[in-house]
Amino acid sequence: MSELMHKGGVIMWPLFACSIVALAIILERIVFWIMVQKNKRQESINRIFTLTENGDFETAMKEGENSTCMVCRILTSGLSHRNYGLAQSLESAALFEIEKMKRCLSVLDTIITAAPLLGILGTVSGIILSFDLLGDAGIEDPKAVTGGIAQALITTATGLSIAIVTLLPYNALTRKVEKVTRHIEQLVTCYEVTVQKGMEKECG
Repeated sequence: MSELMHKGGVIMWPLFACSIVALAIILERIVFWIMVQKNKRQESINRIFTLTENGDFETAMKEGENSTCMVCRILTSGLSHRNYGLAQSLESAALFEIEKMKRCLSVLDTIITAAPLLGILGTVSGIILSFDLLGDAGIEDPKAVTGGIAQALITTATGLSIAIVTLLPYNALTRKVEKVTRHIEQLVTCYEVTVQKGMEKECG
């Protein structure tokens, strides 16, 4: 590893940093989604819907109060501000949770773009070094340029490898966010109707 870093030149250090950051984010996001799935409380969600439809808003809010379930937090937040704009409150709570789901994905996107560019930069600097050495040594000694060529090839391969390896989990995480976002949007829409029914019963 140290030999590869040495042969690749100074550009290998930012590439190495990119790989470490990408790995850390991917692992953190995996743990995040495991915890989301673990904390999901479908029975609490169903109970909140039932209590809300029956007009028992206070019990419904207690059911979701301080819950570790993401959906329960969204529904409870919207319900607690129903008199000041139910749709806006639900949307605001949902956006807050969605932003948590998207955390650091923009960094991964940047790494996917930046890693190949850094590799190309290493390639260009390696070729420049090769031409300088070739000019100094002359065509009779082609071995003098091998160091620069090696640097060019190593940084390009490393940059592309980092981008490709990061792209796969990034796409998977992005699809997961989109899927959960659609699910939340459907639940929020259904819950708005449920709250309206509950308010009618409460008034009746």
